[in-house]
Amino acid sequence: MALYSEKVMDHFRNPRNVGVIENADGVGEVGNAKCGDIMKIYLKIENDLIVDVKFETFGCGSAIASSSMATELIKGKPLSEALALTNKAVAEALDGLPNHKLHCSVLAEEAIKKAIQDYYEKNGIEYDETKFPDCENCSHCSSH
Repeated sequence: MALYSEKVMDHFRNPRNVGVIENADGVGEVGNAKCGDIMKIYLKIENDLIVDVKFETFGCGSAIASSSMATELIKGKPLSEALALTNKAVAEALDGLPNHKLHCSVLAEEAIKKAIQDYYEKNGIEYDETKFPDCENCSHCSSH
């Protein structure tokens, strides 16, 4: 069996939604100090819907594929659905990731949540802090 699925390879070779959104409504950046992956998600939000999403990822093929798939899964969706996206759902949408690469899908989930948290904070919207990653105190994030 191949190490990576066809979907992982497709999203790595032809990533969707790459780039920067100028004046993004929310930006989330996370990193993994152990492997060096850094993921940044940009959101454009209108009426509680993610109307556009872009990403910049510095990392391995699994990190790029996870970023690409995650942006595809939340584009056009309400914030509540984007917040419910799990790393497991990202990995499953990619037809699986090797165990030693599952952290890449975790980064995608956390970057999306950080971008939504940024949007809430910029707009003075109250939110439940327990639903968001605490990157300053987490074991695999590097603080920025």
